[in-house]
Amino acid sequence: MRLNTQTDYALRLLMHLAVNSSRLVTIQEVADRFSISKNHLMKLASTLAREGFVTSVRGRSGGLKLARPSERITVGAIVRCMENDFALVECFQADRGECLITPACRLKGVLNDAAAAFLAELDRCTLSDLVQNNVPLERMLA
Repeated sequence: MRLNTQTDYALRLLMHLAVNSSRLVTIQEVADRFSISKNHLMKLASTLAREGFVTSVRGRSGGLKLARPSERITVGAIVRCMENDFALVECFQADRGECLITPACRLKGVLNDAAAAFLAELDRCTLSDLVQNNVPLERMLA
C-alpha cells in the first residue's frame, strides 16, 4: 500500500504542530522546514481544519494549532481523511470490474483483510506516540 503525497504532507504538518503544541505555527514555517509549497500546505491545512484536526487563527499573529490533544488523534484517522481511494485492485472499484476471474477470485478477500489490518495498525498509533519523548525530532522541528 502506498500513501499519497497529501497524506505524507498532512502527517508532517500535524507532527510539526504536535511538537510545537505550546504555540501557533505558521504555514510559512512548515513550508520552509519541509521545503513544501506554501499553497499546497494551505489547502492541506484547510482540509485538516474542516475535518477537525487543526484550528486556524487568522491575522498577523495567526497560525495553526492542533484542535485536540495529540493523544486523541490517530494516524489511522488522518490517513482515512486524506486518502480518497483504498481500492487496491480493479475489483474494489464500484464502477470497474472487468477482471475475468472476479466471480471466483479469493484475492479480493485477502487484500481487503490486509488493508483492514494496515488501517487497524495505524489506528493504534497516535500523533503523541510519534512525537513524545522523541528528542531528535523535537530538535529538528522545535
